[in-house]
Amino acid sequence: MDYDVLPALALFAFVSSATPGPNNLMLMASGANYGFRRTIPHMLGISIGFLVLMLLTGVGLVRVFEIYPAIYTALTVLSIAYLLYLAWKIANAAPVKERQATGQPMTFLQAAAFQWVNPKAWAMALTGITVYVADGGAMMLFAAAVLFASVNLPSVTIWTVLGQQMARFLTNPSRLRMFNWTMAALLIASLYPVLSMIG
Repeated sequence: MDYDVLPALALFAFVSSATPGPNNLMLMASGANYGFRRTIPHMLGISIGFLVLMLLTGVGLVRVFEIYPAIYTALTVLSIAYLLYLAWKIANAAPVKERQATGQPMTFLQAAAFQWVNPKAWAMALTGITVYVADGGAMMLFAAAVLFASVNLPSVTIWTVLGQQMARFLTNPSRLRMFNWTMAALLIASLYPVLSMIG
């Protein structure tokens, strides 16, 4: 086990976790629309869900994808379709007063399950495993997954707080609508790396 790679992995985890992607854009929108406290389950679901994804990927899913590439392709198509659906939901979110009565932010389980159809999460997990874990064994995989989750939680918290702070400027329904449409457009734009690989 080569634990010397952990500092480099920590840097990779921070950069990949803190940069814009589906998770962070949805957290920013949730922070603006629902506030920090109601978004906490969403944040925890991302961090713990990614930890599970990375562990299971490291244990055997990489090999499954190598043997049956059609499974990975099908997962990619499903991911794109689900992200387009989420973008539509964000763009058409109800005004704040209506949403407080009827709307719900993403739950812990929904956020954890979302990692399995999040192209950026797959890219992060596969890169982390193939580049930094390699043949380091089960303990190295576990250490890498825990490190990723530890770095990820503060990163997603920043995006939620940013969204919450923006809420004070989004009291006007027109500005809120523009913000939600912008977040939806950025969420769709975050699919570009996946679409370029398919093309």
